[in-house]
Amino acid sequence: MPTLGERIRKLRKQQKMTLETLAGTELTKGMLSLIENNKANPSMESLNYIAERLNVDVTDLLIVVSTIELREILEKAEILFSTTYEDLTDEYEQLIELVKPYVPKLTKGYEAARLMEMYSRCLSFTNNDDSEHLLKRVAVMYEQLNLTTRRASIGAALAVIPYRKHQYQESLDILLQERAKLEANPLWIDPLSRLDYDYLEATLYFAVGKYEDAIRVMEHAIRYSNKHKIFKQVDNLYRLAAAQAMMAEDEVKKEYYLNKLLAYSEFADDEDSKVFIYYAKIHFLNSYKKMYEEADRLYNTLAIKNINKKLFTPFFLLERGKTLFGLGQFERAIEKLEEVVIPEILHHPIDLSIFYEKDAYMALCYLELGQKDKATKAVQVALDNINKMPDTPYKKFIEKAYKKVSSLHHN
Repeated sequence: MPTLGERIRKLRKQQKMTLETLAGTELTKGMLSLIENNKANPSMESLNYIAERLNVDVTDLLIVVSTIELREILEKAEILFSTTYEDLTDEYEQLIELVKPYVPKLTKGYEAARLMEMYSRCLSFTNNDDSEHLLKRVAVMYEQLNLTTRRASIGAALAVIPYRKHQYQESLDILLQERAKLEANPLWIDPLSRLDYDYLEATLYFAVGKYEDAIRVMEHAIRYSNKHKIFKQVDNLYRLAAAQAMMAEDEVKKEYYLNKLLAYSEFADDEDSKVFIYYAKIHFLNSYKKMYEEADRLYNTLAIKNINKKLFTPFFLLERGKTLFGLGQFERAIEKLEEVVIPEILHHPIDLSIFYEKDAYMALCYLELGQKDKATKAVQVALDNINKMPDTPYKKFIEKAYKKVSSLHHN
């Protein structure tokens, strides 16, 4: 944000005026130079004189906006920003257009900081490179207001920017740096934001393949949540713990955390958690136990075919294709797998690895149908996608499928 002096200098140069010309008879050249270099504050009388000489309104120099107007804009922005992923269409774009004209005027105060925060976050969702430096400005604004919880949320948002670009180690480094700054502040005692950081830190450790660190942070967060009876992020932590138990093929722990998640879903009436439990059970039967008939029965018994959620539908389509493959219904499996599109909201490498299996399953289906060329192309896509991902059972499955297709194709 340009200072008052910088705005005066910019307008003066745009009009090709010298310091002497602008100073006129009411100011000295030296005083005007001090004002432009922010070493002196002009009186209101001098400011009106400078504005008159520049042929602009004094408000153009001050760039102020009323608190009432900001609150009205903030109310509209909050409604747009709170739109859930399931209902999201162009709300973020609307928010950007709503707030953009006010950005130069957002200099101080809670309303200005919150508007700038939502604007910056929406820019990051559209991969706009301006989001990072704007969020850093918001961080300073919240620090000046001593809003430590809000400041903590900005640190997490800064870490998410490289995460969305699949730069996982950079994301983790930023999060740890932001956490260190916050923990050095004795005023940061908010347990909710601490759990936000714990959950994000655990997911990022998983993303870079540091599973022991991920488990340590995750289990600590779960104990902290249970001890203090704090339910924020507990559903996500249980999901994360159940997913880790599946990858470790620890069925006891998987059931333990899914049961914990079930209890939470009933307590909180959380439909998404219930849907995840159904998905996790079918996924485990398909990917780990290879018990396709049981997965088929569970799919039909729970009647989850009617689930119409933008995020969950692709997961169930993928599992259905895997089940049909296991049942030997290869053509139907291919039809189902062809419908699978990776949700744009997904960026975690383990989630992506699960979806990259799609092409490997299609390759195995083509192989069973005697379509070796299609099998070779499909499994190559899967291998190319998974190569940059950390080691997981999904990566091993794709590599195994690649070897099988390659060996049979050359025979």
